[in-house]
Amino acid sequence: MKTMIRALGIDDAPFEFTDENVLVVGSLVRAPNYLEGVLSTEVEVDGTEATEKLICLINESRFAEQIRVIFTDGAALGGFNLVNLKELWARTGIPVVSVSRDPPDMKSIEEAMISHLTDWRERIRTIKSGEVHSIPTEHKPVFIQVEGLDPKEAGRLLKLFTVRGRLPEPIRISHIVASGIVRGESRGRA
Repeated sequence: MKTMIRALGIDDAPFEFTDENVLVVGSLVRAPNYLEGVLSTEVEVDGTEATEKLICLINESRFAEQIRVIFTDGAALGGFNLVNLKELWARTGIPVVSVSRDPPDMKSIEEAMISHLTDWRERIRTIKSGEVHSIPTEHKPVFIQVEGLDPKEAGRLLKLFTVRGRLPEPIRISHIVASGIVRGESRGRA
């Protein structure tokens, strides 16, 4: 595995469920933490176009040929605007790793979807489509879903891009940038 590879970390900005759209930031980082570029788009809160928006953002970017892995902060943007990891990988040709601090609480997720969305069955199928793997870190484990990459290799990439804490720098940087733009200064954790 090359140590100078580039990853794109995706995270959404803070938002209210009354907002129509939410800012989404992508940070292109050369391992372990050298920021080389920033991308942005918006998605609808609880919408259905997150996957398509990310595919366009990545494929139309001048950085597309440099990205070797995409890290997403969880499998949803702007509430329940789900990222179809399999489709994102298939249409960009770039492996995708969804990273979460905590294992998904599927019962709570399903209850929230059922009470707020008319197309909840389809969204639940999407979110359950990938196996969740626990990856040890120096601290507590992280939980990942992976497309286009072996989970063990995904774990090695996470370690390569994680400088401090549990989340890889591309996600952490995107969180800081998005929060700073929306709130005027960054705060909170990715």
